[in-house]
Amino acid sequence: MRSKPGFAPYLALIAAVFQVVLSQGAAWGQRAFREPLDPFAYGLLLAGPLMIVIHRKFPVPTAVVTFLATYVYIWGGYPYGGVFVAPIVMLFLLVLRRHRPTAWILAGVSLAAFVIYAWATAQPQRGLFHDLAITSFILLTMVVAELVRIARERRAQQQRAVDEETRRQASEERLTMAQELHDVLAHNISLIHVQASTALHLIDDNPEQARTALATIKTASKEVLGEMRSVLNVLREGAPRSPTAGLDRIDELIERSGLKVTLKCVGSRPLPPQMERAAYRIVQESLTNATRHAPGAAVDVRLEYGAHEFVIRVTDTGATTPPVLSESGSGNGIPGMRERATALGGTLVAGPSGAGFQVEVRLPLPEETS
Repeated sequence: MRSKPGFAPYLALIAAVFQVVLSQGAAWGQRAFREPLDPFAYGLLLAGPLMIVIHRKFPVPTAVVTFLATYVYIWGGYPYGGVFVAPIVMLFLLVLRRHRPTAWILAGVSLAAFVIYAWATAQPQRGLFHDLAITSFILLTMVVAELVRIARERRAQQQRAVDEETRRQASEERLTMAQELHDVLAHNISLIHVQASTALHLIDDNPEQARTALATIKTASKEVLGEMRSVLNVLREGAPRSPTAGLDRIDELIERSGLKVTLKCVGSRPLPPQMERAAYRIVQESLTNATRHAPGAAVDVRLEYGAHEFVIRVTDTGATTPPVLSESGSGNGIPGMRERATALGGTLVAGPSGAGFQVEVRLPLPEETS
C-alpha cells in the first residue's frame, strides 16, 4: 500500500487480476444463485483498479467511484468474492494518505449497503451471523489499515529523529573542526611570523641560526597544510574525524614553539581522548599567546595528574622584547580555551602572574578502573 506514484499502476494491475480471476472462480461456484459475469460486470470489476491509478490526484472522487461500482455490482446480483479487493485497497490508501474520515464514512456506508441488500433482496445468507460477519470484516480491515498507518508514522518519526541527531552531530563536529583549525592556524602562523622575523634579522650575522628558524618555518607550514587538508577532506567527504593531536606530541609542540619552555609532569595516567585533545590545544594556544605577547619569555608548562583532577598550568615570565604580534590575534584564544575546559566540566583561570601571565585549567578525571 505504498504511496509512491510509480507504484500505483502495479497496484492497480494486481487488484484487477485478483478481482477478475477470483470473480471468475466465484461465478463458477455461485452459478446456482448468482448472475453470470457479462461485459457490464467486467466493466464494474475493472472500474476500481482503474481508479487506483489516478487515486493520488483525486483521492476522494476515485474512492467514491470504486465503492459505487462495487455497490452496483453486488446489487446487480453478480458473484461475491473478488469484487471486494479494490474497495479494500482504497480504504488502505485513504487511511495512509490522511483521508481517514472519508475511509471510515465509506466503510460505514458499505456496511449499511451490504446489510440492507441482504435483507431487501431476501438473500439466503441474511441474518444476525451474516450482519456480524460483514461488520467484523469491515472493522478488521479498518483496524489493520490504522495499525499500518501508525507503524509508518512511527517509523517516519524515528527516521526524522535519527536524521536530526545526525545533523546535530555533524554540526557539532564541524564546530569542533573549526575550533581545531583556528588553534592550529593561530599557533603555526604566529610561529612562522616570529621565526621569519628572526631569520630576517640573523640571516647576515648568524646564518646558522637563521637556517634553524627557516627549518622551523618549514615544519610549521607543513603541519598547518596537513591539518587544513585533513579538515577539508572531512568537510568534503563527511567522514568521521579522529583526533590528530594529543599529549604524546607535546614535546614536538614545545620544540617548534621557539620559546624557552620547561615541561614538568606530575604523575601519569591515561586520559580520555577528548581530554587529551583539549589539553594539547590548550597548551598550544597558551604557547601561541606567549609567542604573540611575551616574546623572549621563559615558559613553564606543568601537567598534574591527580586522582580526581587533571591540572594544566602554563606560566610565562613576561616579554623581554617588544611584542610585535600582540595586536594580530583574533581575540578568541582565552575564550576558546575556556570553552574547551567547560565542555569537559572543568574551569579555566587566566590572568597576570608577576611580570608575566598564567593560564590554569582544571579538568575532572573519571575514576580509574583497575
